[in-house]
Amino acid sequence: MAQQKVSVVTGAAGFIASHLCDYLLAKGNRVIGLDNLNTGTLRNLEHINSDDFVFINMDITGFIEVPGPVDFVYHMACPASPIDYLQMPLHTLKVGAVGTRNAIGLSKWKRARFLLASTSEVYGDPEVHPQKEDYWGNVNPIGPRSVYDEAKRYAETTTMAYHRQQGLDTRIIRIFNTYGPRMRPFDGRAVPTFIRQALEDKHLTVFGDGSQTRSFCFVSDLVEGIYRVMMSDHHMPINLGNPSECTIRDLAELIIRLTGSKSDVIYQILPTDDPRRRRPDISLAKKLLDWEPTVPVEDGLNKTIDWFKEYLREVV
Repeated sequence: MAQQKVSVVTGAAGFIASHLCDYLLAKGNRVIGLDNLNTGTLRNLEHINSDDFVFINMDITGFIEVPGPVDFVYHMACPASPIDYLQMPLHTLKVGAVGTRNAIGLSKWKRARFLLASTSEVYGDPEVHPQKEDYWGNVNPIGPRSVYDEAKRYAETTTMAYHRQQGLDTRIIRIFNTYGPRMRPFDGRAVPTFIRQALEDKHLTVFGDGSQTRSFCFVSDLVEGIYRVMMSDHHMPINLGNPSECTIRDLAELIIRLTGSKSDVIYQILPTDDPRRRRPDISLAKKLLDWEPTVPVEDGLNKTIDWFKEYLREVV
């Protein structure tokens, strides 16, 4: 009988990482979730009823210690919404630098395979479209968003340095816009903000003229991609996202239609360094992983809206 695999997930109480914990448990892994609950919530994990799941309240910018053997480390921890990283700029930088180094240290100590959850933000406001992994990006290193962009770019650099110099078995994923149940209603990102506003029949606030584009991937598709990357032999970054692109204005109008809301769209000033276009080239993921998103945006949004309806009923 094969020995049970053990996976450590940092940031386990966050939106994406909590879904990853569910996925790994379903795969038969023992999962150790680490989180300091700065931006995550135990609500995202309270449904788990398994002896194979252990939660440790831990800040990864301190020394990481977990008992027993570990096979895989999924480094998912980092403030990821604009509201969070603009309020916690120094902590965001520290998670990207010190937190990544500590998570890598755990991988070295346990001789575990390491996966870094990076972001499409490393491409900045891209001048190449769609974005391929070999594009170096167009990032303002001193802009307000740079604390997140540069934290992730530095984390990628650190990961590759450990791979090249010390032979650490590493993976890097660049996550594009992802949505689904367990997003925080007030985290500042488009999908949860629009859904919350629509369900409350409030105006949907679109920044700029709404012509900027994003590509939205449902969380179950993303988590499948994360797992396939970890199981692959590829060490260089891989884009994970939905290549289907839409404008923010169209997204707002779609959510109004799906919720049956009486809301209107209103426009506000575009934040500094907000990317004009964002769309992944996922040719590499298709070729190496046989992966691409399968959940249509309307289906994913309906699932997310249903979750928000229940959540908002419970918290009000």
